[in-house]
Amino acid sequence: MLSPLQWRRLWQIRRVYRRYGLAEALGRPVRRSFPDPVGVRLRKALEELGPVFVKFGQALSTRPDILPPELASELSKLQDQVPPFPGAEARALVEAAIGKPVGQVFAMFDDKPLASASIAQVHAARLPGEDGEAGFDVVVKVVRPGIEAQIRRDVELLHGLAQMAEWFSPLAPRLRPKEVVAEYEKVIFDELDLLREAANASQLRRNWLGSEMIYHPLVVWDLCRPNVMVMERLNGLPVDEVAELRRRNVNIQLLAERGVEIFFREVFFFNFFHADMHPGNVFVDPSDPENPRWLALDFGIVGSLTPEDQRYLAENFVAFFDQDYRRVAELHVESGWVPRSTRVDEFEGAIRSVCEPIFNRPLSELSFGVFLLRLFEVARRFDMQVQPQLVLLQKTILQVEGLGRQLYPDLDLWKTAKPLMTEWMQERLSPKRAMAELRRHGPQLVESLPRMLARLGTDEAGASVTREELDRSLQTLVREQRRNRRVVIGATLMLGALIVFGLDGYRPVIWNGVPSISWLLAGSGLALWLSARRRGAG
Repeated sequence: MLSPLQWRRLWQIRRVYRRYGLAEALGRPVRRSFPDPVGVRLRKALEELGPVFVKFGQALSTRPDILPPELASELSKLQDQVPPFPGAEARALVEAAIGKPVGQVFAMFDDKPLASASIAQVHAARLPGEDGEAGFDVVVKVVRPGIEAQIRRDVELLHGLAQMAEWFSPLAPRLRPKEVVAEYEKVIFDELDLLREAANASQLRRNWLGSEMIYHPLVVWDLCRPNVMVMERLNGLPVDEVAELRRRNVNIQLLAERGVEIFFREVFFFNFFHADMHPGNVFVDPSDPENPRWLALDFGIVGSLTPEDQRYLAENFVAFFDQDYRRVAELHVESGWVPRSTRVDEFEGAIRSVCEPIFNRPLSELSFGVFLLRLFEVARRFDMQVQPQLVLLQKTILQVEGLGRQLYPDLDLWKTAKPLMTEWMQERLSPKRAMAELRRHGPQLVESLPRMLARLGTDEAGASVTREELDRSLQTLVREQRRNRRVVIGATLMLGALIVFGLDGYRPVIWNGVPSISWLLAGSGLALWLSARRRGAG
């Protein structure tokens, strides 16, 4: 049962819905014409409804796999330009959270906010120095008072509207509004927890500590609470101030290429990536113009992938770079992203129809983000299941590529990304990685086998499922053991060849009619090594 306030809010939403003709966005006819396209009207309506709906529109803009491209493109223009709440109220919230007067904690606290968004606002402050030293400049992020109750009220209404869309909109089966709202609910409530954001910032800082490419602020953990976050203040130029960057002779090409490398390393090498790389969240340190460094901010949205998704994505990228469309189609089927019943040859033809026009354009005009959008559109025709983690990744690729091209229009994303993908694939198949994976997963697989065998004695329905699970686990274990054994034996033989070579000195391949031992060892080891690599790549 809705409360009177919720009914009033629902009536407000209904008025906005009718005034902007939003029935058209749900695929229903409207009775009168409007001067603006439906995407523009939807964006303006969400802005009028307030910060919670603005955030919802931003979340929708990251779902181009299920939203029409024209709507996703327009919603991506939504900005967090929300009027700030009073600085005195922010000060009181900080004091209540920390348990001390602001004057005892900070040498300076500016009541005027640096920035104000729909969830929180940020204030400049300074921690006191020691023994006459200068203080440490920080920023204090404070969650808006009462925002959680407002979000809960509006999210409940969004669930109701999603249910109505399920009933009345012909687009509902594809757009899946209830699932979209549920996903949004999780994201926005995660953003309310600033301890979670602080942990994300610390992890990213640890991953990149000492790097010349990017810098992450230091989190002051002693002063962090669920609704207050204190971290180092970074000073740099907004990344979209390209004219000022050029005036300072910043190496724009290097900066753009580093942005691409940072993203791919976060996704594949660290498996923890900043997933909200819009211009307001990244700055540039121009202090060394020939060696510019990125400065990262706002860590409320991060992403990671399963090892299986990492592998399939990397192989997809490499196959796409090599224009191996059949392999791209096979990988989609193998990963379960499209049904197993999909005809690979038909899917390959559809992918080729998307890719070939792209490759016939100059490198400077190739857009990897646009390719992914078109690939997902094609895959949707083959009943591709929605993969939320891949959509977050795709959205971040679009942001990174957009930033890079804004800085350096001739950015060759392919040239920057392909060596990283090759490096990652080689690292995956290295003997060190093989032994590490064997040590990590071997005991777990061996330990789980008796339990799986014991479960085979249950009812028939359960037995058929567990036999399939057992078969898959055994096949995986056997494949990995064979591949790892080939890698280890191959590496051992090549090491033995080096030892024999050192003891025996240089010998030709054939010495007095007898093959050289060192060359035999080296050849056998190399053959096993290449065989293992081929099996791992396949």
